[in-house]
Amino acid sequence: MLILQRMATSSSFLSTPLLKASSSFPTHFLSPLKHCVSAPSTEFRALALYRNRNGVSTSSAAVATETQVSTPDDKLKETRKEKSDKLEKVVLPTNESSESLLRIRHTCAHVMAMAVQKLFPDAKVTIGPWIENGFYYDFDMEPLTDKELKRIKKEMDRIIGRNLPLIREEVSRDEAQRRITALNEPYKLEILDSIKEDPITIYHIGNEWWDLCAGPHVEYTGKINRKAVELESIAGAYWRGDEKKPMLQRIYGTAWESEDQLKAYLHFKEEAKRRDHRRLGQVLDLFSIQNDAGGGLVFWHPKGAIVRHVIEDLWKKIHIERGYDLLYTPHVGKADLWQISGHLDFYKENMYDQMNIEDELYQLRPMNCPYHILIYKRRPHSYHDFPIRVAELGTVYRYELSGSLHGLFRVRGFTQDDAHIFCLEDQIKDEIRGVLDLTEELLLQFGFSKYEVNLSTRPEKSVGDDDIWVKATSALRDALDDKGWSYQIDDGGGAFYGPKIDLKIEDALGRKWQCSTIQVDFNLPQRFDITYVDSNSEKKRPIMIHRAVLGSLERFFGVLIEHYAGDFPLWLSPVQAHVLPVTDTQLDYCKEVTNKLKANGIRSELCHGERLPKLIRNSEMLKIPLMAVVGAKEVETGTVTVRSRFGGDLGTMAIDDFVSTIKSAIESRASI
Repeated sequence: MLILQRMATSSSFLSTPLLKASSSFPTHFLSPLKHCVSAPSTEFRALALYRNRNGVSTSSAAVATETQVSTPDDKLKETRKEKSDKLEKVVLPTNESSESLLRIRHTCAHVMAMAVQKLFPDAKVTIGPWIENGFYYDFDMEPLTDKELKRIKKEMDRIIGRNLPLIREEVSRDEAQRRITALNEPYKLEILDSIKEDPITIYHIGNEWWDLCAGPHVEYTGKINRKAVELESIAGAYWRGDEKKPMLQRIYGTAWESEDQLKAYLHFKEEAKRRDHRRLGQVLDLFSIQNDAGGGLVFWHPKGAIVRHVIEDLWKKIHIERGYDLLYTPHVGKADLWQISGHLDFYKENMYDQMNIEDELYQLRPMNCPYHILIYKRRPHSYHDFPIRVAELGTVYRYELSGSLHGLFRVRGFTQDDAHIFCLEDQIKDEIRGVLDLTEELLLQFGFSKYEVNLSTRPEKSVGDDDIWVKATSALRDALDDKGWSYQIDDGGGAFYGPKIDLKIEDALGRKWQCSTIQVDFNLPQRFDITYVDSNSEKKRPIMIHRAVLGSLERFFGVLIEHYAGDFPLWLSPVQAHVLPVTDTQLDYCKEVTNKLKANGIRSELCHGERLPKLIRNSEMLKIPLMAVVGAKEVETGTVTVRSRFGGDLGTMAIDDFVSTIKSAIESRASI
């Protein structure tokens, strides 16, 4: 039962302020990729190159524009670089690495709640935890505006400036209930009921405001640097995450130890916004979510689809080379299948309603696992057959609330790069090591070389004998040790059906994304009664291993867009080259060049109908890796003048040389 960890698109909803949120915020700050250049200056550099080499004259207006754009643009880039270099040196701590930061953020949540109730006395408080890069608090009150957010921040600054003490108090449950009732705070009464430990702890800010809380906090509000705190946004959030309960006003804030850290974080946010896959997906015409079809359903446009095609071809090639058989299985199946697998018992809330077809109930598949088991069961197996490896790019469907949908990261239909390995107990270690090698080989193709690895062990509630749990966990640990990867042990974090390895990849901004998972399963082989005949002619049950390397193609594509900031490497770029004529008199020759590129497997487009500066600018905006400019001299000599988005001006090349250069770069995954 392969269940991939979902990416949280908003901060986790915490039931009480006593719980903390985990953090995956990067421990270092990286500046934007150096090859991301602005279109205007690049355009004129390319024009200048073409003029110098081909004797093409330009109008005085164009020359004047070049002078006007280049100098200020260069100065602007220098200023941005200085700012970026300075911010790059700022190390951003995390809640785990800095307890003082955690205390600051937790206290900020309380200070904000105090400020809100001072300004809006009718507001009811609920919860206010620290989160990965700041804090939030939920209030039952009228909707807030950005103007009111500024008022709240000013009141927070005033509270911080008063240097009020944070005082911890222990009270009985009855006393806590009496005080909460006196304040008419119904949500706090519900929170009190959920706290099982006694006595009840309360934190006061001076003698003016208090909250149910276990801490920790700073000693005085003055320990918070007002210039390192910012209120970021307002959002709606259902109480307890239940859409049937009241909609609350959630205020998000960020807090840091210093003003420089705040500036670095805001720069990070700005860069993350620039890379947002939802924005770039529209700008580059890669994908869309069509409201007429329904939320969470992805439409791959031609340019996005070709990238997916390249990824799928690479995925299939590597899997076939490593001994996997490829499968295609149905998108629906009889509901009985999901009853046997246990999905209807454990996963029903994430499954779509059943369909009645000729008096039989059918179900859109949420997982691929049962289908792969049915293929295994199509014939008897001997111990000689193992290991058996099957893989499928299988589309699954899972119900998600509309409010939780988020671009390609949280959808209702997606394609898993799913695989299952059936093996013997003594083959587990070697098979896991093989999956680790395959994972590294595939992820390195996309430039992902930094991983966070977790080995999750047996939880309290589980299936399977002690002996097989010990063997399987040891096999996973030994495989990781053999691989030489560092990893953390997540005690009790395994699935109920077996231990697992989870891998997060680190992108260009240092963000970590849940990606690969390897899970040993003792449950489904028993539920489906799959067997093999051993060397003594006795029936035994094989071990089943679930694994996904990329996770889902949709989510991985979203990660790639943000990792590359839309600047795909040459081998992966949806369009690898634009052929640009100086005038329409070169169109016939440009068509020949474009056709030759396509005939050699190079994704290329002929662009015309605009003046050359506009064509170049459009190519830059679309992040096309290569531009082949063609004028009268190129037609005469059978050449093209080449401009690389990453490598700058490459000069004039014969067409055959241009083709071979591109093919060589694609083969080696290099840029030109």
